[in-house]
Amino acid sequence: MKYFIAVLLLFFLLPVVRSRPQQSPDPMQAELIATAHFEALTAAEQTELLSKAQSGDAESQYWLGVLYTDRTVSKDSEEGRRWLLKAAEQGYARAERLYGFMTLHVNPSIGRGWLLRAAEQGDAEAQFRLGTAYEQNWFGRPDSKEAIKWYQKAAEGGDPVAQVELGHRYEDGEGVEQDFKLAAEWYRRAAEHVPDLGGAGEGRSQLGLLYMEGRGVPQDYVQAYFWFSLRGSKENAAEAGEHLSPPQIRGVERLIEEWKQQHRPSPELEAALRTIGATK
Repeated sequence: MKYFIAVLLLFFLLPVVRSRPQQSPDPMQAELIATAHFEALTAAEQTELLSKAQSGDAESQYWLGVLYTDRTVSKDSEEGRRWLLKAAEQGYARAERLYGFMTLHVNPSIGRGWLLRAAEQGDAEAQFRLGTAYEQNWFGRPDSKEAIKWYQKAAEGGDPVAQVELGHRYEDGEGVEQDFKLAAEWYRRAAEHVPDLGGAGEGRSQLGLLYMEGRGVPQDYVQAYFWFSLRGSKENAAEAGEHLSPPQIRGVERLIEEWKQQHRPSPELEAALRTIGATK
């Protein structure tokens, strides 16, 4: 009878753990791939990048600014800022975001203006940083309503850190009406990101906790074990596993491996992760 129940539970779990395979590349993946490429530039490629930047190419100006401020050429923050500003003035959203963030602590008004320009172009990271800035009183006074507005936009744009932040807000009822169901939905969206960077891991842990406690979702130790194990939270997974039979655990372990196969990073993303020394 226990074996039958285990199979039945797994049957109903399958549609959930197979849901919405992550489209690739998403914005975070694209950023990782691009960053890895420019961290591996040869001297000849850096010379070519400089030539393109001098000819007015905004993307090249942005990456030259990144290289000068934080990457592989001789570090020169002022030169990097000069190139970032050139790209930002051409409306290149990544440059607007980075230049704005670098300027925030020096001149909050100017920094906010550049971040806003990037955010209005749909740059999810700029939207999240704006939310953080409003929350942490970088513009003269904290503004929770404005912070949540930008967290929401960033979360809808696919930023996993913003998705987790929004999940916390709904779980705690901070600045929004408490809604555990919405909290679970945002944690799930973060949890499904590949690779397990940014907010993905925390999304998996938080979703597992909701399943353990039955808040916003039915209490389900199979689901809790699945998300905790996918996160690598051994203690939490062990706690959930105390409520499961050995056949159930073996079944979930098979589903975890299946999920990992379905959500494997593309070869290009795997190469990027190796280049920048990140883990999946």
